Amino acid sequence: MRELSSGPGRVLVAVYAVFAVAATGRSLVQLGTQADRAPLAYSLSLLAALVYLAATSCLLVGGRRGWWAALVAVLVEAAGVLVVGTLSYVATDLFPDRTVWSHFGQGYGFLPLVLPVAGLAWLRRTAPGRASAGAASR
Repeated sequence: MRELSSGPGRVLVAVYAVFAVAATGRSLVQLGTQADRAPLAYSLSLLAALVYLAATSCLLVGGRRGWWAALVAVLVEAAGVLVVGTLSYVATDLFPDRTVWSHFGQGYGFLPLVLPVAGLAWLRRTAPGRASAGAASR
């Protein structure tokens, strides 16, 4: 099994780490200074930060368990950005300010929408048993 944080995985880990720090900082400031303005939006932004932190950690840890945990984190991330992105257009009163997943990550250059796709592609490429399955067919 290829290490999750090797090669292109290093870039992915770095991007996840940056998003973990950015989303954590922004959500904590928003919750600490104006939680009554948009409590759901800011709480979901903190959830996004925790998901990014989990994905970063799992990609760094690697191994079979790390791979599975990273898969869960990236799937939660994908669902989160799609659900929150949709909600932010449908229920605009719940999302008066931009958050990491609102408007499909528009405030972050739509990278939150692209990141889970890149994560899933990398996880597919590094899937447990993938190397042994390829070697067995030769």
